[in-house]
Amino acid sequence: MAVSLAAAVPAVPLQTARAVSIPSVREGNARFQILSPTLIRLEYAGDGVFEDRPTFNAALRQAVPTRFRTWTDSGDRVIRTDRLTVRYKRGSGAFTTANLRVKLAGGAVARPAWSTADQVCSFSTRCEAEDGRPAGGAEVESDHKGFTGTGFTTGFDRRGASASFRLADVPADGDYRFAVRYANARGGDLKNEIRTLGVRVGGTRAAQLTLPRTGGWDNWRVAETTVRLKKGGAAISLERGAEDSGHVNIDNLTVVPAGTAYPAPSQLGGYRRGLDYKSGPAELEPGILSREGWALLDDSRTALFDPAANRIIQRHGHAGKPYQDGYLFGYGRDYRQALADLTALTGPAPLLPRSHFGVWFSRYHPYSAEDYQQRLLPRFRAEKVPLDTLSVDTDFKSPSTWNGWNWNSKLFPAPEKFTRWAHDQGLELNFNVHPSIPLNDPRLTEADALAKGKLEYSFCTAGINLCKIFNWGDPDQVKAYVALHRPFELQGVDSWWLDWCCDDARVTTPGMTPDSWINHLYAAHGDSLGDRGHVLSRMGSALVGGLAGQGDSPVYPSGPWAEHRSTVHFTGDSESTWPLLAFAAEMTAAEAAIGMPYVSHDIGSFRKQHLDDDYYVRWIQLGTFQPIFRVHSFNGDRLPWEYGRQAQRTATKFFQLREALLPYTYTLAWQARETGLPMARPLYLSYPGQAEAFENPTQYTYGDALLVAPVTRPNTGGTAATEVWFPPGSWTDYFTGRTYQGPSTHTIVSGLETMPLFVRAGGIVAQRTNYVDNASQNPLNEVTLVVGAGADGTFTLYEDAGDGRQYQRGEYTTTQVTYNSGTLAISGRKGAYPGAASARAYTVSLRGSARPRTVTADGQTLSATAWNYDLATRTLTIRLPAGPASAQHTITPVS
Repeated sequence: MAVSLAAAVPAVPLQTARAVSIPSVREGNARFQILSPTLIRLEYAGDGVFEDRPTFNAALRQAVPTRFRTWTDSGDRVIRTDRLTVRYKRGSGAFTTANLRVKLAGGAVARPAWSTADQVCSFSTRCEAEDGRPAGGAEVESDHKGFTGTGFTTGFDRRGASASFRLADVPADGDYRFAVRYANARGGDLKNEIRTLGVRVGGTRAAQLTLPRTGGWDNWRVAETTVRLKKGGAAISLERGAEDSGHVNIDNLTVVPAGTAYPAPSQLGGYRRGLDYKSGPAELEPGILSREGWALLDDSRTALFDPAANRIIQRHGHAGKPYQDGYLFGYGRDYRQALADLTALTGPAPLLPRSHFGVWFSRYHPYSAEDYQQRLLPRFRAEKVPLDTLSVDTDFKSPSTWNGWNWNSKLFPAPEKFTRWAHDQGLELNFNVHPSIPLNDPRLTEADALAKGKLEYSFCTAGINLCKIFNWGDPDQVKAYVALHRPFELQGVDSWWLDWCCDDARVTTPGMTPDSWINHLYAAHGDSLGDRGHVLSRMGSALVGGLAGQGDSPVYPSGPWAEHRSTVHFTGDSESTWPLLAFAAEMTAAEAAIGMPYVSHDIGSFRKQHLDDDYYVRWIQLGTFQPIFRVHSFNGDRLPWEYGRQAQRTATKFFQLREALLPYTYTLAWQARETGLPMARPLYLSYPGQAEAFENPTQYTYGDALLVAPVTRPNTGGTAATEVWFPPGSWTDYFTGRTYQGPSTHTIVSGLETMPLFVRAGGIVAQRTNYVDNASQNPLNEVTLVVGAGADGTFTLYEDAGDGRQYQRGEYTTTQVTYNSGTLAISGRKGAYPGAASARAYTVSLRGSARPRTVTADGQTLSATAWNYDLATRTLTIRLPAGPASAQHTITPVS
């Protein structure tokens, strides 16, 4: 790496970025750009100055050819694609919910809003109370548990407090059910166990809500009343009138026909900066996926982005005239299309190094080079536990173990010797940093000089020690910050873990979140070195008056929308509880809603030193089917040999399975880059027509072939029972061979040695057949294809050199595998890259299969020794001898 990091981070253009002519429709000071049949850019410029430059979010803004029509009708500008229709009232000014509506192909109506003052509540939908217009002392908070959305409305202990909406789409005059989800507990007004609020419609008090005590501020119930409404809609509000007792919190509300059930939450998935100090479920900020089938990504204030210079630029001020810039996603139930649109707008995720999809080991413990070389890695090898990435926590630094920028010579007396040893062992090295520099650091003079004396004083290390911090909006300070990494990279550090951003470091450019920008700079820097640029980091918002992940809300507009381009989402220092384990499974799949494929939990959890055997094993089982398998803790036991015999045996088996799955997992990462689909996929991505797909958030598919239902409760009598919903089709237990027909729900009882894991009929999973210590032990010359019998299916195995950027120049291979009418066809490998296997032996493991009479391969009947059938697990195993990797094969069991 003979590259000077003292220079500013070089620019690296976004992959596939190119000049594209985007169809536009102009209506006065409003402009509509048709990016796809389901994605419309909505831009209003009061001064008539529109913006064509990329923003940090909309860095790619790639359009696909889209047929559309536009015309005027009854004073409206109408634009129609085959998936949605936009109507905007001509000459009506900036977009509001009154002058703009979008009708989706399925009939739903979207009324995008740019501010809470313009919030619409559509008939028969669940509306978040925090989105209303508060007045009279009402305000939005998030300091209790169990609410939906991003918060709730409180302050109704004050007379005159209110929260208002504009109700829309009432189908006819009549009486309707008005209902709210609320909490009422002791506090303030102690004498009233039952409290009340008024309901005002169109300026007239129409009803009173009775709100009995719920038992606590974290306990929520539904209260309702009847209101008379006119067709179309009206202003509607909750108020603390003179006759009301108030003092309640309102989570959400709805207006529906009498006798209709309370609507389910519309938000699907979302993101959270981290799980620091969390011990169970946590609220998620919304992404673009919703039951309502649409979302608005408001990009009005996000900084502009110049990819050629790799810099951010403040937006045009528009002379104080109104300006709005948003993207209307109108996908209905086609959630996969929504993610494809998001990728085309914001750019793809990087393809991480192949080693990142194996096994990571990390521990917050002052390991020395001798510890790693003489004790830790030899034990991995002796126990046959694979290891790909060694993630070194903060103690390697000096003079401060928190934010020093020198090696601790007591732990690492010969750094280059250590990194050379690690690379010789096939290990990737990932090192922890904190983004500040102490005043006693020997490198401070160098950093200050590169920053031209602009570094500022602050308190770091939890506010104890004086340090200097960076403004990443200033190119000189970026140069200084990047240069601090130079010696470590030249000595062999491969990638970075930005822990606990941002030590008061900031970005002064308006419209940019500090951690979003620094995560981008890490990725751009890695790209400039010829690596696959990325960083392990928290993401999504800035710290707001407290610790990351403790209900903090983003105050910068950039949000999480661009961070899949740069970030492996490190979810932080979680507590060790069963509810947290369950929520980790849910959260990974939930971040599909922001296009984030790479979520990295502390597998095993962070805080507790020694775990119960079943809790430890269930974490390892979950991690096996997560995008990143990274065991980490605070001086904790997270390795198999630190547990009892059965737990050790089972954990070792799953560590080995994780490594064996690497060909499949790496292919899922390639799919994520190409399509925007996450690796861990919420069920509704594939089964949007099934209500249960929305009701089982801890289940997900790993790719499309495997259904994962993690065990999230302790064993009782040596086993754990898990309720598993099976989507339509046939699903075969990976371990037992039992097949289940969906849609249906079954109780799956798992001993410690297994978990609920199922292969879809027609699903194909590529695994490495032989044991290896790590991913560097290539080529991949022995492949097992696990195939679910009972339906047709296809899978394309993707391979490349595993690192570097040559794959972007076409240096990769694909192998098409097709299962059709009981015959498995392997296309033979297409393409080339340095180091690819020249020969390959295949093993086919056909799950849920009947016993055949014989088996043919490539037109020849196989000998009895080339295949066998296990009746107990209903598995047919077929072995083909090694041959050219480019050779085609056809395998048919004959009954």
